[in-house]
Amino acid sequence: MMIPGMADAHLHLYAYCQNLTFVDLSKVHNINEMINLMKEKIKNVKKGNWVKGVNFDQSKWKENRFPTLEEMDSISKDNPIIIKRCCLHAVVANSKALEMASIGKNYQAGSGGIVELDKDGMPNGILREQSTKVFDDILPDPLKDIEVQKRIMQNVLNDMSSKGITTIHTYAAKIWQYNEDINIYKNFEKEGKLPLRVTVCIDELFEPEILTKEKLNNPYRKVQLGAYKIFSDGSMGSRSAALKEPYSDDPENSGFMLFTQEELNNKILIGYEHGLQPAIHAIGDRALDMTLSAIEYTLKITKEKGMTDEEQKKRLPFRIIHVQMIDDDLLERMKKLPLVLDIQPVFLCTDLHWIEDRIGKERLKGSFALKTMEKAGLIQTGGSDCPVETYEPLKGIYAAVTRQDMEGYPIEGFLPEERLSVYEALCMYTKNVHYATGQESVLGTLEIGKFADLTVLEKNLFKIDKKEIKDVKVEQTYVAGNCVFMIK
Repeated sequence: MMIPGMADAHLHLYAYCQNLTFVDLSKVHNINEMINLMKEKIKNVKKGNWVKGVNFDQSKWKENRFPTLEEMDSISKDNPIIIKRCCLHAVVANSKALEMASIGKNYQAGSGGIVELDKDGMPNGILREQSTKVFDDILPDPLKDIEVQKRIMQNVLNDMSSKGITTIHTYAAKIWQYNEDINIYKNFEKEGKLPLRVTVCIDELFEPEILTKEKLNNPYRKVQLGAYKIFSDGSMGSRSAALKEPYSDDPENSGFMLFTQEELNNKILIGYEHGLQPAIHAIGDRALDMTLSAIEYTLKITKEKGMTDEEQKKRLPFRIIHVQMIDDDLLERMKKLPLVLDIQPVFLCTDLHWIEDRIGKERLKGSFALKTMEKAGLIQTGGSDCPVETYEPLKGIYAAVTRQDMEGYPIEGFLPEERLSVYEALCMYTKNVHYATGQESVLGTLEIGKFADLTVLEKNLFKIDKKEIKDVKVEQTYVAGNCVFMIK
């Protein structure tokens, strides 16, 4: 079966490549396993050097909690150690790492961050959101060596091509030192080694002027700059996503916003006035509420300053990333705005196991409400947020149409009324992604006159059992008519 080349609308390629050099904790089942894996790594590390673990998810551990400071110290007291949660929004450190970062008694976290303290004012090793940046500022970048960087990134790009991906939108996150230098990809292209299209999106910590130096919307460029990302809240897994009401399993906590409404308004307005496409991370319903208010404010103010309705219609849509919780009011407001929703259906495979505990039964109906948003006429793109989840688009399509994890649980699907059709899910990973960048006239569908970005699958997705979709093999991948992958 031939389909349009598949795309990932939201991932962090540089971060994923960094993670390949760290201790992978994604398969760990309990805290002791984590400790043993980290100890094994330390055997080959000099005393005093940093050791980092990544991809842990405490909700999958027997203990269902973060490690204590004492448990982290049991790994080593001589080496600074941190482990980063799979969502990238939380870190747990040992005492040596806290010392290296100058985090001590009664430490005051900066704006947009949390450093947890015990009853005596001592840090317990858990840091969330922008507070995690203290470690990223002092940890050496494992990809600093250019040859190492090129080798790892080339392998990952080639693997993406083998999964049928022809376009990625890779997001910088300077808060975590994921700088996504566009020149890396341009050099790959010059050398004839770039097997897919790359749109590099910056975050709000960069100067917006960077994006005005190049024409944004040029589909004839294989490498280009894209959206301007703004974080508004945290993640559901670390209980830092901003909710209207407290977490059901943490009644004193409603998550938190990184900015006030006024600050968020100004950040989105400034980007929009610079001619950029704001892309706002919003997971919780409170974050979505404030994000919509900021977009409404931006459209109102720019109109008052003289921008016509026609000029606003010509602009690329605002992008909202994640959108994991909605209600009727939020849905109605979204319908009235020029939006694209960058969704990660594959998140379902992990979150369905604990999301009801987090937000309770009443709010559950607005969780990953893909069909509801589809019926409302909202444009949804598909992505992975890799390294949070796998970048294999067929696994994302599987999640959207079955609403089951990779083992087929639950049998009836999580909120089965929110399942998408195969066609709707396929559109998320093809035509809708290119609509988000204004390139739908040349990419995203199989039509005469469009670029020949194609994926050839071994089976017809419309004729097989939906549960088989995640295991379908990619046979060939083409970009601009050139074969960049062929199965052996």
